[in-house]
Amino acid sequence: MPSATPGTETTAGTPKKAALASFLGSAVEYYDFFIFGSAAALIFPHVFFPSADANAAIMSFATFGFAYVARPVGAVILGHFGDRIGRQKVLMFTLVLMGAATFVIGCLPDFKTIGWWAPVLLVFARLCQGLSAAGEQAGASSMTLEHAPDNRRSFFTSWTLTGTQGGQILAALVFIPVVALPDDIKYGIGWRIPFWLSAVVVLVAFFIRRTLHEPPAFAEAKKNNEISKLPVADLLRLHWRDVLRVVCCAFIAAVSTVFGTLAIKYAQDVAGVNSTITLWLVVAANVVALGTQPLFGMLSDKIGRKPVFIYGALSSAIMTPVFLLTLEGGNVPLMFLVSVVFFSFGYAAANAVWPSFYGEMFSTKVRFSGLAIGTQLGFLMAGFAPAIVTALGGTKPGGWVQISIFTAVICVIAAVSAMTARESAKTPTTQLGLYK
Repeated sequence: MPSATPGTETTAGTPKKAALASFLGSAVEYYDFFIFGSAAALIFPHVFFPSADANAAIMSFATFGFAYVARPVGAVILGHFGDRIGRQKVLMFTLVLMGAATFVIGCLPDFKTIGWWAPVLLVFARLCQGLSAAGEQAGASSMTLEHAPDNRRSFFTSWTLTGTQGGQILAALVFIPVVALPDDIKYGIGWRIPFWLSAVVVLVAFFIRRTLHEPPAFAEAKKNNEISKLPVADLLRLHWRDVLRVVCCAFIAAVSTVFGTLAIKYAQDVAGVNSTITLWLVVAANVVALGTQPLFGMLSDKIGRKPVFIYGALSSAIMTPVFLLTLEGGNVPLMFLVSVVFFSFGYAAANAVWPSFYGEMFSTKVRFSGLAIGTQLGFLMAGFAPAIVTALGGTKPGGWVQISIFTAVICVIAAVSAMTARESAKTPTTQLGLYK
């Protein structure tokens, strides 16, 4: 296949193919990831713990967070191999691992059958999911960015995160009929079906992703023997400030778990909103985000990464209490309107831009490692946000205050960190991450 100079338009259609492969791979990976989040909020306290009380809810949310413990470890390992042997090979591995772990979760016996071994096995499978997710977004973002033309990097890389929205939509749609089942079926075989279905979508994504070649920038570096022997060492020596900056910016991901997981629990327990409605809120907001995120990516290519990202962070801080109070109000049409404004026109701005914004801070030789390690350390905040806020009383009456303060703090940290970054929208791909 013919190649081109890194940073220029490559083989016809390759940027689009890379974006499509990233979209589908991320959709599959995050379908698996988000069905766990829905189950942690609605199912697992009844299945994997001795009693479905407040302590069970906290422990269930903690199992959701354990994936984020595995993510930094996976980031170091998968980042190393992604920068050493190639983006595509690592992305194939992450896809298979996520699919296998998710299918196994659907096969686990419950607490009544094997006691505390049930949550232990659940945590192990969840750690495998986290290991996989650590490499997925970093690898997909790196590959798409390096295939994209200089003036459209943010647009093309935005499809990686748009894929995660597709995965969340699919996960919510699959869970809507599950939560409507009678309890004996729902907590028996019903909840397992969405996990088993992952095997089908993994096969589809596998055959699409395997046809994509390595990006020109990486192929050129390999040809010139410029591949780092120890990418993590080079990363921490040359880019430690950028890694720290990405960690703090990545706190913004906690908004997604607040919206898609914690708010479901709050709406159900405090506001008395039917769980089916809360899942439809997630679907509606993510459907609209499928359209707005590429637009935010295009806007970022025109005016820069920083203003779009900062807008997304600060608007999320403002809209969180509005959304939660709307849930308490009980007006269903208003709930849908506010959820779409909050997620699709606020948070989606930061979500669309970060793959290019973070990735452009690093050079080709350490980009996979820098993206993976920086984001996964920052995503720890997202993983444990539901458990932390629940422990602070965030799912009790008046808990919207704790949730709103928590979200505002992490959003401000992300925005301030973004302000310290260099604007990279107009920097050629070959020059990214080379400043000192």
